[in-house]
Order: sequence, then C-alpha cells, then structure tokens
Amino acid sequence: MRMIQNALSGAIAAQAALNTVSQNLSNEMTPGYSRQGVLLSTLVPGAGDRLGAGMGVDVTAIRRFSDSYKNLQMWQAAAGQGELAAAQPYFAQLEQVMGSDGTSLSGGLDKFYSALNAASVEPSSVPLRQQVISEADALARRFNNLNGVFATQQASLNEQRTATLAQINTITQSIAALNGKVAEADAVGTNASGLLDERDRQIDALAALVDVRVSQQPDGSLSVTLRGGQPLVIGNAAATLAAQGNVNGTQTMTLQFAKERFTLPNDNLGGQLGGLNQYQSAVLQPMTDAVRTLAGELAMRTNTQLASGFDLNGQAGAALFAFDAASASGMLQVTAIQAEQLGFSSDPAKPANSDNLLALIAIKDQTIAMAGLGNVTISDAYAQLTGHLAIDSQQNKAGLETASVVRGEAEKNWKSTSGVNSDEEAINLVEFQKMYQANMKVIAVANQLFDSTLAIF
Repeated sequence: MRMIQNALSGAIAAQAALNTVSQNLSNEMTPGYSRQGVLLSTLVPGAGDRLGAGMGVDVTAIRRFSDSYKNLQMWQAAAGQGELAAAQPYFAQLEQVMGSDGTSLSGGLDKFYSALNAASVEPSSVPLRQQVISEADALARRFNNLNGVFATQQASLNEQRTATLAQINTITQSIAALNGKVAEADAVGTNASGLLDERDRQIDALAALVDVRVSQQPDGSLSVTLRGGQPLVIGNAAATLAAQGNVNGTQTMTLQFAKERFTLPNDNLGGQLGGLNQYQSAVLQPMTDAVRTLAGELAMRTNTQLASGFDLNGQAGAALFAFDAASASGMLQVTAIQAEQLGFSSDPAKPANSDNLLALIAIKDQTIAMAGLGNVTISDAYAQLTGHLAIDSQQNKAGLETASVVRGEAEKNWKSTSGVNSDEEAINLVEFQKMYQANMKVIAVANQLFDSTLAIF
C-alpha cells in the first residue's frame, strides 16, 4: 500500500535525522566540530498518478553548517593574535633588563662620570684615578651584559623560528593529505564532514603560525598560500619551509614547492613567524646596533681625548677602552691601563692640571647620530632607547589585548553558525522522535486496514 511506503520513507528520514542529532550532541564539546543537519525533500508522484499525493520523503543530504566567510575571519584573527603574542615575551624580557638599575647603562654612565668629576678635584690622586678605572670597568660589564642579552634573544628567535617552520611543514602535509581524502569521499558520495572539520582545524592552527590565504577548488580541496602568493598546499602536495643561518646570526627562510624554490621575505608574513621576524628586524637588531654605536662612540671619544692629554709621568695618556663590535661577550673592555697613565692633564709639566679631564667629562654632552633617534647626547642616548622600547612594548601589549578580543569575537561568530546548541538539538530530538513515532503509527494503521480488507474475503 502507498501508505506503508510513505510512512516507511518518513520513518527512515526521521531515523537519519535522529542519528544526526545524536552525532551533534555527542560532539558538543569537540573543538572545531561543525554541527550537521538533514536536508529533506518530498518525493513527487510518478507520471499519470493523478490521485497520488506523493511517494513519501527522501533525505537529500547531510548538511554541514559552515560559513567560509566566518572561517576566514577566525583564521585572520588567529594570525593577528599569533603575530603579537610571539613578540610579547621578548619585549617583556628586554624592557625588564634595560630598565633595571643593576643593568641600566644610564646608571653606569652616571657613576663613570661621577668618578671623573670626583677626580677633577684632585687630578693627581691615585685612588681617585683608580676609581675612574673601576667605574669604567663596571660600565663595560654593563655594556657586555646587555649585548649578551641581545645575543641570547637572537639565538632564541632562531630556535623558535626553526621550530615554527617545522610545525608549519607538519601541518601543511596534514592539510594536503586531508585534501586527498576529501576528494576521494566526494567522488564516492561519502559524508566528509569529519574530514572537513579536521582540515579547518589544521588551517586554523596554521594561521596562528603564519598568515595564509585559502581558496576552494572544484574537487573539494583547498589551496593554501602565503600573503605573497607563495604556495603552501595545492591539492595533495605540500611545500617545505627551511631556515639557513647567516654570518650575522640571522636566518634566511626558503620555501620549496615541487621544483620551485622561493626566498621568503622577513616581513609581511603574519602569524607567529611574522611576529618573530618583525621583532628581530624592527626592535632587536636596531637596539643592538644602537647600543654598539653608543659603546663604540664612547670608547673612541674617550680614548682620543685621553691621548691628547698627559699622565702623571708627563707621557701621552693611554687608551682606557678597547671596543670590538664582533664580540658577543666582550664588546667593550677596559685595557690594562694603570691609574698613573690616565691623561688628565693638558700640560706634561703639570700633572695636577685638570683641563683635559674637564674636556673628558664634557664628552657626555656631545651628540652622536643614532638610527631611529637622530642626534642625541651620549648621556641621553640610553634613556631615549629605553623610552622607545617601552612605547613599542606597550603598543604590542595593547595590540595583543585587542587581537585577543577580536579572536574571541570571531570564535563566537563561528559558533553561531557551526557550533552545537544543546537546547536546539534537544528540541530537534523531540520533534524527530515524534515524526518517527507518527510514521510508525501510520504503518500500524495501514496494516490494520490491510488485515480488514483480507477479512472481507
């Protein structure tokens, strides 16, 4: 009977819907799970069936609720958050070191020039001269300690960048493999929702590491590229990223896809990788160069001024500092100078003369050219460097807080479409249960009518 056929199709459709609801509820807490739902369509009567109401109902497909635009918003938010989060620990460490009284170059410079001022009262005093050498040595250690922090951060950046590239390679290979599985599932008509969810999760993880552009292909696969268009995943093929060390301690990144090799820029990458590169190029390297410039200028001007004066023996003053920009641990050193060899006097016959010593003290008010700061005095250079770092650090911190809010809103927006709503699923559970029971009731009624018809005969 037609009734039984219709009711049977309805019961099968209700059962499919109940299976879908149960899948949604069981994955309510699964990260990245996109809820599913059944698409139902009526089966129309055949040709010439003038009195037929229809042939029942059919489950056209199991629909996965996903919005590509909301996915894109979430991935871009992940890239922005990852970029700022990667740099924040380095900002915090460097700001703490440069602002500490025990490691501040401003404190060391003040003590060094205070010792010179004290010596100007009695230029021939050996103990006062020795104090100048001691403070010069303490200042040099401050320079070297700070330069060591720069070198440590550079090494840490290189290690973290190498680890990030390895993560990117692992994820892109996983996305490429999932592309192949999705294409196979689509070809044989299998529900690929689970594969699509996993692929979206992998892309989200990838976006936190490097900003990507994603495009849908006709076979169901996704193509993933960098901002600059360099391919990461095309179909079931994935690129390989690597880093090569340079002489100056930095790294050059390359991307190998098939037979093509690309050299990646250090900027405009986004994500954690972009954040590491941005901190290195815009903060760490300029700061390192500035401190080396300050150390070099201080050493050169101090030594030049001392050489123009005379020591206690009437000889030309010896050099106080030795500067080596290439040394990570001993960039600035105090020479083996003796207290008597400091050329404080401008007259070889008057060792107690302090004219050259006063000129030496005046060096702190001389200007030097520093990248990013312009012309600044030696005594003020470090304070300005610390101030610029504090501003950059605060901007990064504020940007990270904003990016975290944007990411949270993007996740909420995604959940409004793809997330499982337990209340909504509970309603669907009841409604489809009623649908199933109603159709089974129709089958029971149809059987009774059939039995009654048989009884007549």
